[in-house]
Amino acid sequence: MVSVPTVKPPEKPTSKAGVCWPAVIWFCALLILCYAPILWRMAQQWASDADMGHGFFVPVVAAFIAWQRRHKLLETPRRPNIWGLVLVIFAGCEALGGTLGAELFTARLAFVIAVFGVVLYLGGKEWVNILLFPLLLLLFMIPIPQIIYAALTLKLQLIASALGETLITWMGIPVFRTGNVLHLPSQDLDIAEACSGIRSLLSLGFLSLVYAYFADQRVWMRWALLIATVPIAILANGIRVAATGLLSEINTKLAHGPYHELEGYIVFVVALGALLIVHRMLRGIGQKAQARS
Repeated sequence: MVSVPTVKPPEKPTSKAGVCWPAVIWFCALLILCYAPILWRMAQQWASDADMGHGFFVPVVAAFIAWQRRHKLLETPRRPNIWGLVLVIFAGCEALGGTLGAELFTARLAFVIAVFGVVLYLGGKEWVNILLFPLLLLLFMIPIPQIIYAALTLKLQLIASALGETLITWMGIPVFRTGNVLHLPSQDLDIAEACSGIRSLLSLGFLSLVYAYFADQRVWMRWALLIATVPIAILANGIRVAATGLLSEINTKLAHGPYHELEGYIVFVVALGALLIVHRMLRGIGQKAQARS
């Protein structure tokens, strides 16, 4: 008796390669529709708040980086994860609670969580890993909570005032500081919230990550440059305060109005230059360490 081998039916694939564009477009449209009021109010703050002027560029840059990684998405099998849908539902509840409770940060953060959930639901963990950097970059478009902003701004004001006092003293100009006010021979300089340096710190942090992504593929370099933006922004703002004090002794009008705004832009460019120098230094150190090993 001859036994006939049984042929097993082909197993159904558990995943599909490529991007399901209709689903992506559908979920993106739904997200924008559901979060339109939250996104609109956030865009209004970007336009009115000088500290968040970079917010307009964040989603554009994040979308561009995600588009650059589309080839990896096409090559990676889709493994839809139901926990992504749970995350989207959780984000919706968070957005509703934040809106009803007038907690803007919570409602805005819910949008980013929902985007994470959509990526996880459509493509699985592999897609999240591929798009992790542009997804995290979206956090920079959310203004920080007001209570944290106020505490951070006050500390930066005092640091800028103290640093400015030191630099002005080194220039041979008599100065006396009380809190965040510098008393100069010509006038008193009040280091206001706008001069605390929080604006340059937020913008410089975003630019450092974007620059590190395009200029250096090493992940540790992104973290290193992000951390370096803190002392760079603080030092740059102290230099701005000292420059304002010096110019005020020449002409008091130079400490106010468009001249003062121009000083801010110039100092920010200097801070960007310092960031490039730090990158070169870290890259040189990394190359020497690699050569030794």
